[in-house]
Amino acid sequence: MKKLAIMTLALISFSGMAQQKEQKKMERSQVSELRKELTPQDRADLQTKKLTLKLDLTADQQAKVHSLILSKSEEIQKRREERKASSNTEKEKLTKDELVKRRSDKLDERIEMKRKMKAILSPEQYAKFENMLSKKNKMKRKHQPKAVKKTQQ
Repeated sequence: MKKLAIMTLALISFSGMAQQKEQKKMERSQVSELRKELTPQDRADLQTKKLTLKLDLTADQQAKVHSLILSKSEEIQKRREERKASSNTEKEKLTKDELVKRRSDKLDERIEMKRKMKAILSPEQYAKFENMLSKKNKMKRKHQPKAVKKTQQ
């Protein structure tokens, strides 16, 4: 009888844990949807505040970083809308040259962003910033599907 009571208690607790996971996943999807609705201004504000907290930015640095992030967010939003419009009309496959050009342009933008951030931040702040980026990129790679990882190598 004692064993039966312990087993039922264990089953009830496991089923409770499973339900909590499902609720968590729903919250993540809702957060993802909300993130898509953010304007470039909202994104720039939030990112600037995060960087201010992590890097201890001065008011002047905050203003420069905010304008830099805002312009980048606007470019991303514009590209996202163009991609959405083109995908609605027809699905086209990129040629090898177009793919190489897109990736090259994206890398050029990242290099330019790093240069501008290096000019704004102090050496210590920039080192922290680089560390943050590398951690973020590691997490992105960790959560990517295997097929995507193979194409990036």
